[in-house]
Amino acid sequence: MHRGVRGVPLALALFTTALVPASAARASAAPSSAPLPLERFFDNVAVSDDARPAEADFDGSGASLSARDLRAAGWLPGRTLTVQGAALTWPHRRPGEPDNVRADGQRVRLGGRGDALAFLVAGTRGGETAGSGTVTYADGRRSPYRLTAPDWRRGPLATKAVALPHVNGAGGRRTGRARLYVVTVPLLPGRAVASVRLPRAAGLHVFALAVRAAAGGWSGTWATATSGVTAVGPWTGRTLRLVVHTSVGGPRVRLRFDNTFAATPVRIGAATVAVRAAGAAARGRPVRLAFRGARGVVVPAGAQAVTDPLGFRVPADADLLVSFHLPGTVRAAPGHRLAVQRSYLSAPGDHTADRRAAAYTTALTSWPLLTGVDVGGGPGSLVALGDSITDGDRSTPDTDRRWPDVLAARLLRQRTAPRYGVLNAGIAGNRVVADRYPGDGVFVGGAGVSALHRLDRDVFAQTSVRTALVFEGVNDLRAGTTAARLVAGLREIADRAHDRGVRVLAATVLPCGGSSRCTPAVEAERAEVNTWIRDSGVYDGVLDFDAVLRDPARPTRMLPGYDSGDHLHPGDAGLAALAESVDLALL
Repeated sequence: MHRGVRGVPLALALFTTALVPASAARASAAPSSAPLPLERFFDNVAVSDDARPAEADFDGSGASLSARDLRAAGWLPGRTLTVQGAALTWPHRRPGEPDNVRADGQRVRLGGRGDALAFLVAGTRGGETAGSGTVTYADGRRSPYRLTAPDWRRGPLATKAVALPHVNGAGGRRTGRARLYVVTVPLLPGRAVASVRLPRAAGLHVFALAVRAAAGGWSGTWATATSGVTAVGPWTGRTLRLVVHTSVGGPRVRLRFDNTFAATPVRIGAATVAVRAAGAAARGRPVRLAFRGARGVVVPAGAQAVTDPLGFRVPADADLLVSFHLPGTVRAAPGHRLAVQRSYLSAPGDHTADRRAAAYTTALTSWPLLTGVDVGGGPGSLVALGDSITDGDRSTPDTDRRWPDVLAARLLRQRTAPRYGVLNAGIAGNRVVADRYPGDGVFVGGAGVSALHRLDRDVFAQTSVRTALVFEGVNDLRAGTTAARLVAGLREIADRAHDRGVRVLAATVLPCGGSSRCTPAVEAERAEVNTWIRDSGVYDGVLDFDAVLRDPARPTRMLPGYDSGDHLHPGDAGLAALAESVDLALL
């Protein structure tokens, strides 16, 4: 009998080779030193047709992702999905074909300049799977990175890109949810990527990889953070007209819509932008926006859509009307719960082009789906990461008196510091180290996932971010979090910001004596946290907001003139005092 490789009978060797996908065979035949496109390394089948589940085995036990569930979420083969600012392409593979690579030191060819690498990943070892890799740049330089993939069935929903309702097994459908994650790691700034060596980590699967491009030539002028998914309407064929207040102006505009945390796609049929006259009325005829040249767009679950750049003069310190038509029926939508600003919902129909307010018959107090407005030019942006005090709770509605608004107005009036855009990433009720929204499902009064879990999406992925201002912690302490655990969370924020080249300032925690749950024990923990913020040197600067608002006669309380009345939230005067106290040279 003829012998094949290493004593294997030739006929059996030929049969075995025939079972190996052509892409995997080409990859294995290529020299190990030559980087190849990621799909050339695909060696695992994660997605199965529900009628033929045995064709895939993602985790080694015969379990796989449902092609039907992926389609229902809008994750179609070959579709480019933008998640956390990175454009990642879901593998263009049929169910039962290799669609991901098990990370084992492969060298992947990749190009582009940006602030981060984005990996679409999942682990299959029952817990977090991690390993170290290397980025090689076009100029020959290298930088190491560490990639951690949460488990596809047990990982946190708070950080998932998408969750699917079922898992396929070799014998049929299994109970439990599947999860996929987008994880980013920093790059050396300004350098062109040439290739990426994947980690060697058993059970770490990579579906897609991309460079998150830097937002050169743009500054964020307005943003908000998604606090959860809430039930709405239902809205059928309605138009939303959202009121947002700019910080800086510019000659061009683009908008960002996020379907974060959602389970199903959402279709935007048309969108416009206009400068507001009053109420829901526009100063001029609203100008049509496009999505890759199209009038509308379908935003997959967990993904985002950005409009094409539009020549449109955006004034600084002014209200814009962002109108978008939802042609289908929407029963739940991700968004920002506490807008402190009235927006509007129309009677049925596409009223995006209406200059008059007559069709807008219902007031909204939240910002669904819309998360960002960018303008052309400018020096970049600042992001305020915070809780209800940053979100503007207890400030006067419809007057833009949140402390980041006042800070933005200060920057516009002066000429010594750059006139950054100021982006508000505050969420009422938010905490640093604990999720108030579980990251999945429809909830009333969501207060967002933790600052640690939303840091990449709400800070690092923002447009041209230069500095982050971190003002959180009182909700953690009032819920019983120890000073040591809160400090560890704040330290992690600083470390991750510095890894990304982002300057980061910390604000001391305000006194809350007199409010519920602000006990003497909480006060002792607050004092310990503030001492660490002032003295540790971990942050690039300190905003001593505690010193600005506390009552010298009763330092565990705010000055009465700054107190909104609940002894926890400053009123308009207190918020203005915080903004006026910021040393602009620190920014």
